[in-house]
Amino acid sequence: MPGPHRPAQPTSAPSRDGVTDLVRWAAFSCFLVPVALLWYGTSFAGTAGTALGLAAVTGVCRLLLRRSERLAAEPYGGERAGRGGRRRRPARPVRGGGRHAGENTPVD
Repeated sequence: MPGPHRPAQPTSAPSRDGVTDLVRWAAFSCFLVPVALLWYGTSFAGTAGTALGLAAVTGVCRLLLRRSERLAAEPYGGERAGRGGRRRRPARPVRGGGRHAGENTPVD
């Protein structure tokens, strides 16, 4: 039946969030690394400490990634609404640093 052209509906699964994939791989490694350590004879206490450390680092990285996504989604420029705090001052002009000898200054 002829009719107006409709855009094709995607038939594949919707694309997943990159951060979600990253966190899934990190969670997998939090499981895989302790198993490998036990396999190669590391003590259970050392393996448990490693697993807890990896889980903590994974959790902190997930929080930081989500926070950076939220900040990146905000419009650039101006102050963020609803948040107090210090206001940013304009940046100073960049000056050349280091030691500069004048024309008549002896250099060691």
